[in-house]
Formats: sequence, structure tokens, C-alpha cells
Amino acid sequence: MKSFVATVVLAVLAAKASARTFTVYNNCPFTVWYVLRAVRHPTRHTDFITVVRPAIFTDLNVGTATPSQPTGWEQAAYQSVSFSVPDNWQAGRIWGRRDCDFSTGTPGPNQCLDGGCNGGLLCDPHTGTGVPPATVAEFTLGINGAPDNYDVSLVDGYNLPLRIDNNKGCHVADCPVDLGPNCPDPLKGPFDSTGFPVGCKSACAAGLGDPTNNPNCCTGTHNTPATCPPSGVQYYSYFSAYPLPERTAFGEDNCPNSYAYAYDESSGTALWTCDSSLAADYTITFCP
Repeated sequence: MKSFVATVVLAVLAAKASARTFTVYNNCPFTVWYVLRAVRHPTRHTDFITVVRPAIFTDLNVGTATPSQPTGWEQAAYQSVSFSVPDNWQAGRIWGRRDCDFSTGTPGPNQCLDGGCNGGLLCDPHTGTGVPPATVAEFTLGINGAPDNYDVSLVDGYNLPLRIDNNKGCHVADCPVDLGPNCPDPLKGPFDSTGFPVGCKSACAAGLGDPTNNPNCCTGTHNTPATCPPSGVQYYSYFSAYPLPERTAFGEDNCPNSYAYAYDESSGTALWTCDSSLAADYTITFCP
């Protein structure tokens, strides 16, 4: 996989009961922007050490249970951070923000090249859901006997490879490849200072079509699974199972175990479950 030139910032969006353990591991070997007091140094270096700034957000419209982590912290490349998550965590979201500079300007989504959120380093707990494109790990932990639900969402597009593992043998959800370089031109971007694409928007996030009545967004007359099949979503196959040119010889697909559009459950490989009585702990790995 091609290395990225970026500062990665992980973001966790969540939605206390018994606790599970979640671990975020940064396996991305990026060229570094050194950071002093959470400010990146203006000189680019080529050491394979990257400072990461994860964040946690709770969707208070869904639930009030929150993980033990504060809404922002720093994490170096090849390092892991573990924290407690309550059993009734609802509408949880974890993603990475790229090429961020929190030293200037008004705190907000424009401080990152992609995946930024309201609030800056610390995502605002009411509105800090993140700006596309971003690869998102989504969780709703089971309560009252319901299973855990989890997925790797590309509904808003892609910005980092990501995998969700667990310690109970439940299925892995992932998008393990770099979708940026071969991204279709209408979806490609944003780009870093070298011109390298650090994201690939979904057709909906790219604004293809009328947002109020659009098969790419499953809106308007397309707002049900029956009226919004994957065949009507532009570039769906690129995200879900379309082989990259350089990987075709190996028979490998892009991200068939990811959630590629709003009603992707019908694929059978988008939304994953784990028996909540197992009380699984989860590991979220960037650049697996």
C-alpha cells in the first residue's frame, strides 16, 4: 500500500453500564509532521512516526452513555490507546482526520484536510459528526438481548484504510485498501500539498444529482431499500467489490466487507453482528 503524507487525526463519535474495552491502533507509516504542544512543525520530515489526535463524540439524540476517553488526545504511529465503552453505547462512530493544523484559525472542520469536525481537536458533542470524506467505524452495542451491530462505513466516502476486529471470533469488518489513487475522477479528493488524493467521496457526498431526490443518497422517491438498490448508486462497485487494477491479478476486491451506501444490508457483507452476551472487546486499526 502506498504511504500517505499526512497528519492523521482519529475521531470517535459515540452515541455508563458495564464496560467493554475498545482499542484504537494507528498502523499508518506516514511521513511525519512533528508536533509541539499539538501544533505541527512547519518542517516536513521523513521519519515514520506520526502523531495522531483521536477524539470522542456522543450523539445525545440517540443516547447519553459515553466512553471513558475525553473528546481528544494525541497518539503516535504504531501506538495503541485503549478505553472503556459502556455496554449501552449507541450510534458510536470512529474515524480518522487527515492533515490537520489546530494552531491557527477558528476551531472547526477546516482545520483538517478531510474528516474535520466542529470544535477542532475536540469534536463538539452536539454537532461534531465529521465532514466527508471519511472512513467510519460504526457501533451500536446490544442492549436487552439485542446483538452488537458494527460496520465500516463508506457512505460518506473514504479517507483511510480501516479494520474492526474483536476478541470473540465475530466477523471482521474492513476496508483494507487505499481507494484514493484509483478513485473515479468525479469522486477523487481532497488532495494534499503534493497533489496526492487523500480521499474518495461517495457519489452522494460528491454532489452527483439532486440531493433531495437522488438514488445516490437514497432520498426523495428513492428513500426505501426497494427504490434505492445498489444498482442505482453511481460507483457503488468501486467501493464494495471492484478490483483495483494493480490487485486484479491477485483476485482481491476493494472493500466488500464495508457498508457502501445507505441500504447496503442487502449485500450480506455490510452490517455485522456479534452476540452481546459475549461482551466482545473491539480493536479499530487504521492502515491494517
